[in-house]
Amino acid sequence: MSSTMTAKELFLEQHKDNPKELYLYAKDVVIGRWLEAEPTIMTCPEYAYLYSHDIIKGRWPEAEPTIITNPEYAYCYAFHVIQNRAMTNNELFLEQHKDNPKELYRYAKDVVIGRWPEAEPIIMASSKYAYLYSRIVIRGRWPEGEPTIMKDPEYADRYARYITGERWPEAEPTIMKYPKYWISYSDHFKL
Repeated sequence: MSSTMTAKELFLEQHKDNPKELYLYAKDVVIGRWLEAEPTIMTCPEYAYLYSHDIIKGRWPEAEPTIITNPEYAYCYAFHVIQNRAMTNNELFLEQHKDNPKELYRYAKDVVIGRWPEAEPIIMASSKYAYLYSRIVIRGRWPEGEPTIMKDPEYADRYARYITGERWPEAEPTIMKYPKYWISYSDHFKL
């Protein structure tokens, strides 16, 4: 280290592998963008998101490939930073979260703000998120998701009562296995 280093340069040298410390220094000391620290900050989804939100106060396309690897921060980034607009690459989000129906449902609901056909096969793998997707995103019946929804008594009951508004004979054997949901279902449909 050279004796002519500024405090900022010295801090960067001492914390060159620590995105958290560099983000905090940018936020509390630099009070603005710190271009020299950005390559390290963008290696961590959490601090890349926070840096874009708190310091850049807007989109940071260079960090999106990192941010998108974490469902929580990808969602926060899309919702709070780019304000419900889909990231430049929904396919990348889909690929990163291909085993996570919850995050794909949330992204469809709050970012895509509508049906997301490419994610539907994954969302329909979960009874809960297939039901929520049909109720909140589609706002109606979702025949493709029904085979999954009918496997869960709670969501089969809710789907019949709140989405179709009619009995669902194919799901009744499942619903009957759980008295709590059968009572709710049978009372609603006056069986």
